[in-house]
Amino acid sequence: MKDPDILQKCVEYIKPRSFGVFFSYLGVSLIAFYTGIARTKFIIYDTIVLISVNLFLNWVLIFGNLGMPEMGIAGAALASTLAEVVAFIVFVVYMIFDKQNVGYKLLSFLRFDVKLVLSSFYLSIPIVFQSILGIGAWFLFFSFIENVGREELAISNLLRNVYLILSIPSWGYAAGINTMVSNFIGNRKRQAVMPLVIKTSKLNLFTTILISLPVVVFPEFFLYPFFGTEDMLLIGLAKPYMWVLFGILITFAVGVVFVNGLIGTGKTKQALWIQSIFTLLYIIYIVFMVKIYYYGLHLAWSVEIVYWFGILVMSYIYLRSKKWHFFHI
Repeated sequence: MKDPDILQKCVEYIKPRSFGVFFSYLGVSLIAFYTGIARTKFIIYDTIVLISVNLFLNWVLIFGNLGMPEMGIAGAALASTLAEVVAFIVFVVYMIFDKQNVGYKLLSFLRFDVKLVLSSFYLSIPIVFQSILGIGAWFLFFSFIENVGREELAISNLLRNVYLILSIPSWGYAAGINTMVSNFIGNRKRQAVMPLVIKTSKLNLFTTILISLPVVVFPEFFLYPFFGTEDMLLIGLAKPYMWVLFGILITFAVGVVFVNGLIGTGKTKQALWIQSIFTLLYIIYIVFMVKIYYYGLHLAWSVEIVYWFGILVMSYIYLRSKKWHFFHI
């Protein structure tokens, strides 16, 4: 970070936010368990608890309401951390009283199963590196944008927030296809996997277009309730880049379903290789288009389209090859 003011705000946010890592990671494990057994209903309820607590604490801590000190960006971080603690506790209490979990013996520690642990690592480590590559490239992208200028960083942060909000359905479909593909293979329905992935990608594409197009065409109307009068100028500056974001969302909607379908077949190493190749291309692209030769935010953000389109094509080719039919643990 070159700008000292931005650096200071980052540090103010990171310090209280870092404590949430313990609860968020444990929470992810619980979500993974309920997703894996195809019982996702309570995840919705717990997410509502998380959001409600987060919104309330943001209102209290950021602006100093109800007699609390006005903490600003540090209050936002503390609110997120405390919300994750509450959501984690609610999830654990539910699991304890959930009678359908008895058969899984979640609280029984009879012996340390080395083979099971190694099997879990074998399946999980490629996905861990996959996430590291994706988040690492994303972090590098914003670091380069910050070096370009404050206005470019502000526009990119707004685009990122809109991107994250509008991509929520895609992540839901991605998690769903991951579980469904695994279940289909477990039930020896391998021939139905490819049609399932294609149908899910079409459904996700339709959903993404339905919720994204109005925001892209009328950003002032749809973003005003979230950003308010003070940020209307920023929304105006970001408007020319909304169509690039629309292209990203469309490509992402299909690509994320196909790559998670591939992961659902158990071919996590192949998915890692695919993402590694395109993460390397991603980094090379932003080094030239942002760091060395800056050609504007249009070309800078278009790297996301290149990235997800490449992942889509490679995942599609591998799924069509049917090499995953012969996977065994």
